[in-house]
Amino acid sequence: MDFVATKINIGQDFNEKAYTVTFYTKQSPIYLYEKLKDNKEIKVEAKKKTKKRSLDANGYMWVLLGKLQEELNIPKEDIYRDLIKNIGEYEVLPIKNAAVSRFCESWSKNGIGWITEITNSKLEGYTNVFAYYGSSTYSAKSMARLIDLAIQECNQLGIETKPQNEINSLLESWDKVDRYK
Repeated sequence: MDFVATKINIGQDFNEKAYTVTFYTKQSPIYLYEKLKDNKEIKVEAKKKTKKRSLDANGYMWVLLGKLQEELNIPKEDIYRDLIKNIGEYEVLPIKNAAVSRFCESWSKNGIGWITEITNSKLEGYTNVFAYYGSSTYSAKSMARLIDLAIQECNQLGIETKPQNEINSLLESWDKVDRYK
């Protein structure tokens, strides 16, 4: 079960020699408690709540990619992948040589922007794989950087884009994010 908490506190139970964590929520956690109360151990995961990115801003990014495709005569998916590499959200993974091809194929099935680059590894029998995350995993800040890159490419080619205030309006629907930090 997921729920949104508005406050968190931590305490210590000296009798149990353990810490207590209290979440404040307006959602009733009673059914969660009933489901888990008899378990000896449970796994708890807490994350900062983030706002989903706007589909309008994502849609606008693809409009820009389409304009770039027309001007450059390059598939918009290729342009998108180049922009993804420029944003640089990736993991460097040492993979056994025999498994590199299978890993790269599996990784790419996550989406258009899920790309890999292969480099040599210092580890014997391994290859380093740069595994880039697609924009579906991006925070609002990262997505704003991606759109900014697409706009810069358009500006360099004289392709008209929306006025900056309209672009800002699209991006504000994610969250109030300082895109330049």
